[in-house]
Amino acid sequence: MGFFGYIILFLIVRWIFSMISSSSSQPQQGARPGFGRSTTVSPEDFELHLLSLTSIVIKADGKVTQEELDYVRQYFVGAYGKERSNAIFKVFNEVVKKREVNAARICAYLNARTRYESRLQILHFLFGIANADGNISTPELRAMEQIAGYLKLTQNDFISIKAMFVKDRDNAYKILEIDKSATDGEVKRAYREMAKRYHPDKLMDMDEAYRKGAQEKFNAVQDAYDTVRKERGMV
Repeated sequence: MGFFGYIILFLIVRWIFSMISSSSSQPQQGARPGFGRSTTVSPEDFELHLLSLTSIVIKADGKVTQEELDYVRQYFVGAYGKERSNAIFKVFNEVVKKREVNAARICAYLNARTRYESRLQILHFLFGIANADGNISTPELRAMEQIAGYLKLTQNDFISIKAMFVKDRDNAYKILEIDKSATDGEVKRAYREMAKRYHPDKLMDMDEAYRKGAQEKFNAVQDAYDTVRKERGMV
């Protein structure tokens, strides 16, 4: 459980340092240009808030598995490289700190500074963590549904991303956000809309690890469409 305390404490220190070091009258260096609406979120802020949400999900069922920890570590290595990731984890081994986080406050901050597509990817990332041990528990699912609501994501989008990880017989239709009774024309329209929404180009301003996640969602939409087409004999 202390693992995420290490993450959050380390990022808080970096965040405070960056706030002190940057000029109050100028934009922070390294701000992600594509994240903002009226303002931007710095990499330090984004990491802090993302990992705070991660800690909520990963601790929701009262246990933290090695698979979940490895998933987070792999994300860091993929996004920032081994050298920077090792520096972070060195701090984890030296400092123990617990911190309660407020999901509603974190999401309100992100809502003001990120695009809808970026928040969809946050939810996809959280599902990936919860599923890292091969099972998404009911408490983890409830935590992510609450976070999705705070991030102002629609219920249909939550169900769609959930269906990419939690399988049932109507998964393909849920991913496309349509009913099984939809016409072939409605299926095609839903596919075009979903493919546009989840296209990796929407996240060109984000880290490589996030763009990879966007590609996974895009592929899931394509697979769902192919499944429905074969089931219906569509051309």
